[in-house]
Amino acid sequence: MERVRLEFPEADLVHRHPLTVRITDMNYGRHLGHDALVSLLHEARGHALASLGLSEADLEGHASVVADLAVQFQAEARWPDALMVETAIPAPHGKAITAYHRVRREDDGRTVATARLNLLLLDPASGRPAVVPEAVSRMIARAGGV
Repeated sequence: MERVRLEFPEADLVHRHPLTVRITDMNYGRHLGHDALVSLLHEARGHALASLGLSEADLEGHASVVADLAVQFQAEARWPDALMVETAIPAPHGKAITAYHRVRREDDGRTVATARLNLLLLDPASGRPAVVPEAVSRMIARAGGV
């Protein structure tokens, strides 16, 4: 079986956000469900961007959409595990911002999942993909590692 293998870019770490597995995040296997994980990642990414003075809904006048997402599951998390979601954002190139997330259990530091996604920026007038504004690139570059 071919598996997704992701390397978290430590040097591009911009934010850490604590979250707790909620009872509603559990699936029938009694662990954190994949759909719930995506929601937790979205929450952490929103906080990471806000810490940089940015928002997925308005990146210097451009909205963003998730163009792709890859997740490597590495351990289980269960209710009421405390988690730490680390977000890394390398310097943007072209029309997307790549974000990485690493989810760790607080009690033992074990990595639960690593994820990579691309936020595609959209031109507000045409709805077509747009180049990442220089101001957004500068804000990300300034974050430099937490």
